Amino acid sequence: MAPITRRMTFPKVVIERDTDSEESSSDEEEEDEAVEEEEEEEEERVESKVTEETQVGSDAKRKGKAPITISLKKVCKVCKKPGHEAGFRGATYIDCPMKPCFLCKMPGHTTMTCPHRVTTEFGVIPAPRRNTHKPLEYVFERQLRPDIPPIKPKHVIPDQVSCAVIRYHSRRITCLEFHPTKNNILLSGDKRGQVGVWDFVKVHEKVVYGNIHSCITNNMRFNPTNDCMVYSASSDGTVGCTDLETGISFSPINLNPDGWQGPGSWKMLYGMDINSEKGLVLVADNFGYLHLVDIRSNDKTGNAILIHKKGSKVTGLHCNPVQPDLLLSCGNDHFARIWDMRRIEAGSSLNDLEHRRVVNSAYFSPLSGNKILTTSQDNRLRIWDSLVGNMDSPSREIVHSHDFNRHLTPFKAEWDPKDPSESLAVIGRYISENFNGAALHPIDFIDISSGQLVAEVMDPNITTITPVNKLHPRDDILASGSSRSLFIWRPKDRSEPIEEKDERKVVVCGGADKKRNRKSGDGGDDSDDEGFISKLKKSNSKSKKPDLKLSRRK
Repeated sequence: MAPITRRMTFPKVVIERDTDSEESSSDEEEEDEAVEEEEEEEEERVESKVTEETQVGSDAKRKGKAPITISLKKVCKVCKKPGHEAGFRGATYIDCPMKPCFLCKMPGHTTMTCPHRVTTEFGVIPAPRRNTHKPLEYVFERQLRPDIPPIKPKHVIPDQVSCAVIRYHSRRITCLEFHPTKNNILLSGDKRGQVGVWDFVKVHEKVVYGNIHSCITNNMRFNPTNDCMVYSASSDGTVGCTDLETGISFSPINLNPDGWQGPGSWKMLYGMDINSEKGLVLVADNFGYLHLVDIRSNDKTGNAILIHKKGSKVTGLHCNPVQPDLLLSCGNDHFARIWDMRRIEAGSSLNDLEHRRVVNSAYFSPLSGNKILTTSQDNRLRIWDSLVGNMDSPSREIVHSHDFNRHLTPFKAEWDPKDPSESLAVIGRYISENFNGAALHPIDFIDISSGQLVAEVMDPNITTITPVNKLHPRDDILASGSSRSLFIWRPKDRSEPIEEKDERKVVVCGGADKKRNRKSGDGGDDSDDEGFISKLKKSNSKSKKPDLKLSRRK
């Protein structure tokens, strides 16, 4: 019996060429025609032969086999249409022309030509003066307005790195907090749950506590009656209370006493603040609930209160510095809400400030407590100038690049606590800019009363994004967390000679952690600081008198 052979048919492969970019010569066209004629003759003899003609592609369709099309044209990854590309090209972000601008979210132009990229005050409309006769407005004008100077003082901008700790943490930094009484102590939390204490005057004096939390440390606050005790909120569902002198820590509250029961029941704590007048630690979770901890007994008090949409994350809490009964919260439900702590319950908010996307942070102004500054994922900073005015819409919206939350700590605009005019805010920038050939992500100081960019702080050695920034409450110091590293910025002394003005102290840490993480394959936060270290080594080898002092922790 003769063997039975299976007759196979292959789908046609149609190659589309981009005629605009790939033009063949006349000799090549003649050769292509000759090849096509030979293939047509061969196809008449053998039906299973693959050719480059569309006519045979239709034959494959009739047989139930759709032709495979290979396109050599440029295809956009955003809109899936040919003829253009989108995404990052080096330090420049190229927008898809079929989509709105990535920066201001408005159609008609791209990020490169966006007017907000050059001038942040573009399109910012000043708040109108409202002549109202409300009793609260009268009280504000008589009691609080005299404390705010009518003329803005000259802002002192810390724009030079004075010292740093490279690879201080084993994972990216998530929060910073200055000591309330000791000006040279900085606390930092990271993605792994560690809390670091650094004396940035002595530079080398530092310690990292790894026994407080098991995952991300999202917030930290000092005990108002004991500056040696610090409270921290973590994604492991616990509030940690740590004695900085002894390193002993305990958890006043644990929302997951039974351990891991699945993602639907695991509670994580994000927003946190302390109401010193009532003696309460306020924390909020990823299900929209507010929890209260009594400072005196270090125990949970009362029941959980739903303050945002059920099932949505509460990203921030802040008590009013003048009226502690007022609480400001923000969350993933696109709202920032104002509450009265004396009668707080679900649905009893005083005002609901609507946003178009997730609200990363919301803060009262540090001196009068009468203004509100919010940071939203729609690349907008929103300002409300008066709590007793019209709260239906913000007084101003400032376009700023911070729309990125993946693999980064969320960007949060924070007030300058030393500014008596309550007009200066600091926030890191996501979109990189080309500064003398280097792609840098500056830290922006913005005048929120006008939307003007006061200063953009950068260092050519820092090529990573800096989402975590904290201004010192008493000194002209800025602390910033970029990847796993900490940087302390101070104002440049304009009177110093150029050769002597860059004296810095840099400590390099984490060599063992880096090797371990490379072996395990988890290097997401490990390679971010390599550029800084390599540039430091190059600058030290080239210069006769190096201005950066390096030491490695063993």
